[in-house]
Amino acid sequence: MKTILGLFAAALLSTSAIAAPPTVTPTTAKAGAPLPVHIGGRVERTADGYERQWPGTYFEVAFRGPSALLRIGQGDVILRVAVDGALAVKLVKPKPGLYRVAGLSNGRHTIRVDVASESQAGPNVFGGFFAGPETRALPAPTRTRQIEFIGDSHTVGYGNVSAKRDCTGAEVWATTDTAQGVPALTARRYGADYQVNAISGRGIVRNYDGMAADTVPAAYPFTLFDKAKRYADPAWHPSLFVIALGTNDFSTPLKASEPWQTRDALHADYEAKYVAFVKAVRARNPGAHVVLWATDLADGEIAAEVGKVAARLKAEGERNIGFVPVTGLAFSACHAHPSTVDDGRIATALAGYVDAHPEIWTATK
Repeated sequence: MKTILGLFAAALLSTSAIAAPPTVTPTTAKAGAPLPVHIGGRVERTADGYERQWPGTYFEVAFRGPSALLRIGQGDVILRVAVDGALAVKLVKPKPGLYRVAGLSNGRHTIRVDVASESQAGPNVFGGFFAGPETRALPAPTRTRQIEFIGDSHTVGYGNVSAKRDCTGAEVWATTDTAQGVPALTARRYGADYQVNAISGRGIVRNYDGMAADTVPAAYPFTLFDKAKRYADPAWHPSLFVIALGTNDFSTPLKASEPWQTRDALHADYEAKYVAFVKAVRARNPGAHVVLWATDLADGEIAAEVGKVAARLKAEGERNIGFVPVTGLAFSACHAHPSTVDDGRIATALAGYVDAHPEIWTATK
């Protein structure tokens, strides 16, 4: 009996050791060879790694061995590091340097690093993944489906993990988690890669409260917000574009200094520019579906205008255009933004369109 109990205890200890969570800690070890990396989102390759600024960027690697290394570069950022599909750690403003992911069995593993925070103030750098002493590289994860999300703070996930509406700027930054927002939820449902090309506070023709800054269509063509280099990736051909723009165009009153003298003039400009933007986005992906979605904020003005844009696109011969109005949101996160619960409701509403159009995944690019 003692022998059996002893063996049972040893088995429990062994299982416990295997099940122990992985660790992610700074290290002074020497990095081995770079590991093949799969990247979601727009990045600029530099000598230090991958410079990025659009939200929702993620980096993935696969390998065999008990550990691997990753390098974090300059720039304030919140990173979610997942190992084998489970969150291992959230790093808030981590110091630049090399980090070891350890405590793994000597088998096959994946590491995914998601950028959770928004980076309007400036780009930051992810330095890539590297082999440890016993690491053997494997091909990076890949997916055949691709979805591109274009929008404003509702797409970014602005303050979505906050439990309150009244937030400081620092609290908004700390509680924004794009990796738990609409794009990530939707892409996960369909096993798709995704890009999040969205900027909080920006619109089609007008930014929040008339703020002077690039609108989303003005910033969209570029890899970074400095507009120094146009984005181009021959491997990026989404089957689906999900666009939500209009909240910032219409949620605040017009000012006398703005170019639109009446609300009707703003409507006309918005509709024309939104139609032109969708057509420009579609030009490189003519077979893709485009879903425009909107909330019922601003007494329904936003949804009404987006509905007009969708109708006009169809009337002008554009195919595979959908409009998804989303209602019933609580807007309980920072500054009355959608929470992660609301994000789930939005993703479910979008799934209604996608599930009704299975040809999205087989259409010719």
